[in-house]
Amino acid sequence: MTSSNGLVCFTNCLLPQEDGSLIEKDLWIDDRRGVVLDSQRTFFLRKERPARVIDLGGNIVSPGLMDIQINGAYGFDFSVYDGDEEAYRQGLKTVAEKIVETGVTSLVPTIITQQQSLYPTILNLLRPLSGPNSANLLGWHAEGPFIQLAKRGAHLPEFLLPAPEGFQSFEKVYGTENLAVTEDWLMANDGDSDTVGVRIITAAPEVEGVRVAVKEAVKRGIVISIGHSICSTDIAAAAVVNGARLITHLFNAMPQLHHRDPSIIGLLGASPHLASNLSPKSPASPTSASFTIPRTPSSNALANRIKGALGEGPKATSEAFDELTTPPQTPVLAGVDSDLQLKKGEKAEMPFERPFYELIVDGIHSHPNSVRLAYSAFPEGCILITDAMKILDPHLRDGIHEWRDGKRFVKEGDKLYLEGTDTLAGSVVTLDKCVRNFSRFTGCSLGEAIKCATLNPARCLGIENKKGTLRPGADADLVVLDRKGYVQSTWVKAMSNMRMDSSTTCNICMYVLFCDYGVQGRMH
Repeated sequence: MTSSNGLVCFTNCLLPQEDGSLIEKDLWIDDRRGVVLDSQRTFFLRKERPARVIDLGGNIVSPGLMDIQINGAYGFDFSVYDGDEEAYRQGLKTVAEKIVETGVTSLVPTIITQQQSLYPTILNLLRPLSGPNSANLLGWHAEGPFIQLAKRGAHLPEFLLPAPEGFQSFEKVYGTENLAVTEDWLMANDGDSDTVGVRIITAAPEVEGVRVAVKEAVKRGIVISIGHSICSTDIAAAAVVNGARLITHLFNAMPQLHHRDPSIIGLLGASPHLASNLSPKSPASPTSASFTIPRTPSSNALANRIKGALGEGPKATSEAFDELTTPPQTPVLAGVDSDLQLKKGEKAEMPFERPFYELIVDGIHSHPNSVRLAYSAFPEGCILITDAMKILDPHLRDGIHEWRDGKRFVKEGDKLYLEGTDTLAGSVVTLDKCVRNFSRFTGCSLGEAIKCATLNPARCLGIENKKGTLRPGADADLVVLDRKGYVQSTWVKAMSNMRMDSSTTCNICMYVLFCDYGVQGRMH
């Protein structure tokens, strides 16, 4: 898209605010620099009005959606590398170009647990990348291999690892150069100091060495996410105190809520004073990558389920409903002697910050009521993700599809299973659909749902001044939604990937993506 003076104005539109509201207001962008502008400041400094004005017919202009956990799409699996770097880069390019049809303008490619020798190469290939008419690849998300066997989901057990040397074990697996401090890592990419670089590691805090590694990883600018874990509330809280700031796909691949030990899920309701004083040394908590069958009246049933999960008995059940948990554990409190609040509304000191948490809102991985409970407990921490697999494609039909290592997927609508089991294997839901589902499931406004796929993930990653927002100076990554949340057009740094809509008027030449998803053309 071009404008004679570089100024473009979207008018007759609704803009999402950072409090989740929607207000009727014009939006100015600079299509030469690809940034959002402060309209008043720009007008008074430049004494110019936008040369192009686009009437959006009352639709919503939102920051582009951000997906921070996605395993692949459009036939490409981020975890599969056969030694051909050019083919891998082409796969990344294909995903980035096509996914804009779902309103996604930024994503964090995610690789699941795999052969240790492949990590350094793949993570190096997943450095930040952007191109014309395509979404931004922000960096990488390594889900594993430092995760719990009992909650491995679709991860291969032979590749799971402990971290006996703490952060040094992380370096040996992921590659020292991929775990350099943030500034070095970004400058090594292309020398562009404005490059947004993201690295996320999902790990289980109870696995040997992981808790020791968390502090150093955080110093390197890495987001540590708690997931695929059976850790107790005590251990989960200790990980957050050490710097972990995210929970991987809440409810899935973790113990379910128990009133005596709510485990990882309990972090959403953590008291700022109690949680910060929880001892990380609960004697009943697992401390290594191994686990034992709980000695409870139902231990035989649990033993059978564990054997099933390991391929030694009945077929594995979905990780979403897996009950391979440690027995209820009473939290061990230490040093809780702070003053209590006496006046209503008086703010207490907040030594403990609850982590952000991801939700796959396809109606399958988590029941709508569970989604609403989580959001009610901690709305500011909610992040919508797809956890999508390589067969994510709005045009793909149901049926059996190839995956990797001889395994195949079974797709039934938004359901995705490993063939021969009822184990959920990621999803095929698109992020724009997650936004619509979330508004229906929770009863929140569309603006509040949009926030969970834009501002909240950006805040979690510490990039909210560049992505996920309409703040002046932010990247002009935008998605136009109708009032029911359906994507009408997508703009990456003011370049348009547009779906035709009768209410959208623009007489300039632009790249077009028509309403039926996938028919490309030019519009003048």
